[in-house]
Amino acid sequence: MKVLITGITGFAGSHLADYLLANEPTAEIAGLYRWRSRTENVEHLAGRVALVECDVRDATATREAVEAFRPDCIFHLAAQSFVPSSWRAPQETLSTNLLGQLNIFEAVRKSGLACRIQVAGSSEEYGLVHPHELPITEDQPLRPLSPYAVSKVAQDALAYQYFMSYRLPIIRTRGFNHTGPRRPSVFVCSDFARQVVEIELGLRAPEIQVGNLEARRDFTDVRDTVRAYWLALSQGEPGEVYNVATGVSWAISEVLDKLVALAGVKVRIVQDPARLRPSDVPRLEGDASRLKAATGWAPAIPFETTLRDLLDYWRGRLAPTAQRV
Repeated sequence: MKVLITGITGFAGSHLADYLLANEPTAEIAGLYRWRSRTENVEHLAGRVALVECDVRDATATREAVEAFRPDCIFHLAAQSFVPSSWRAPQETLSTNLLGQLNIFEAVRKSGLACRIQVAGSSEEYGLVHPHELPITEDQPLRPLSPYAVSKVAQDALAYQYFMSYRLPIIRTRGFNHTGPRRPSVFVCSDFARQVVEIELGLRAPEIQVGNLEARRDFTDVRDTVRAYWLALSQGEPGEVYNVATGVSWAISEVLDKLVALAGVKVRIVQDPARLRPSDVPRLEGDASRLKAATGWAPAIPFETTLRDLLDYWRGRLAPTAQRV
């Protein structure tokens, strides 16, 4: 079985490669990456996966890469995935996320491949959700509240259209917030964990910069998330969409409190206006019953374990810096 992962050098992509190597030992894995991508997430995979330089926004390069590898399945994870960046660069977000996916679909269609494709959508697609609509099912109306969310709605719709029009075996997933080791520090759990570890190591004053602490999010460990991606692709129904969620939401203030308690540090909280968004989703809490019914998936890693592992990740990254100071 030949597996192609777009965005393999990223957070979820690198964990997906880890999962497949551990659980699907006969899989031959290749990953697409942009020439400017950081590669520290996949350095430990050297010699075990093939890395192919390809910007999915380039239709010709994407088709050449797909035709050369001829995958049996594709996980399409490459994206501009940071919501605040989509406010600053909406055009780049839309072009990267939508045109990149279009190029993957066209490469598969024109190459005559019958490979299954997983499209990694987002809970941000749901956007404005009223209290009586919780927990969120896949039938919930999509009311996106950011350019990023709009781009993911567009990806979702394009995936459905290509399934209906060309019968490409595409499975859509809508992942709720996922976190864990290797998460970039621009994302809230990792941002707080890094700040906490910097305080712990004496690299910064005991002060944590925060944005909106009232929002509630449904956090899944990335290792559970990539397992859901694999199960959805291998056992899910083409044309269908599946939530990946725990069904439990945490206030961002609770996440911060847990990290501070796990580290045993004393901190002062300071709100940074630059961290606030023009509009924010108050609460995202998902219902993954459809995925469980189709595949048996359920989250297995407790949130406290995820946060502890995230702190340990930043300790490993920052401790050498502290020793040099």
